[in-house]
Amino acid sequence: MPTLIVFNMVSLDGYFADLNGDMSWAHRQDPEWNTFVAGNASGDSRLLFGRTTYEMMASFWPTPQALTVMPGVAERMNSLPKVVFSRSLKKATWNNTRLLKGELADEVRRLKREPGPDMAIMGSGTIVAQLTQEGLIDEYQVVVSPTVLGSGKSMFAGVTRRPHLKQTRTRTFGNGNVLLCYEPVV
Repeated sequence: MPTLIVFNMVSLDGYFADLNGDMSWAHRQDPEWNTFVAGNASGDSRLLFGRTTYEMMASFWPTPQALTVMPGVAERMNSLPKVVFSRSLKKATWNNTRLLKGELADEVRRLKREPGPDMAIMGSGTIVAQLTQEGLIDEYQVVVSPTVLGSGKSMFAGVTRRPHLKQTRTRTFGNGNVLLCYEPVV
């Protein structure tokens, strides 16, 4: 059964995006971090997105700029299978993308029963919150960036079901980012 992993970057004050949805603050480059990101992108996961994150990712990764700045990551982002959950999107045009319009939790339960690679959510805070509420996330990989936004969007907005989590690993990077990994205690 495929597992569902969340991989998100948050500011020191806990936001994955500013109030306008901007995540450009999260790009603190250095060789160690770039190597980690490229290695993380080398897996065979299916990528899951909500409409907003999908549109943001689809507007960048297939571009010549992405292929120049981060060629290995761009190649993987463009080739990996992707699923976008949206009731308003008419079609998904990014390479290898499937559009699902049904009830989010039901669709994810179905995906978790199907054979196939693990799944990863990046960004998509509304989806993270809804799937956390339903107990469908198997691992949270959260990178804390030494950036303070002052206000923004939480990936757990509206969550009332408080899952008990255990820390499984951490890693500190030279650029100040800290990776924290947690799994639900069942």
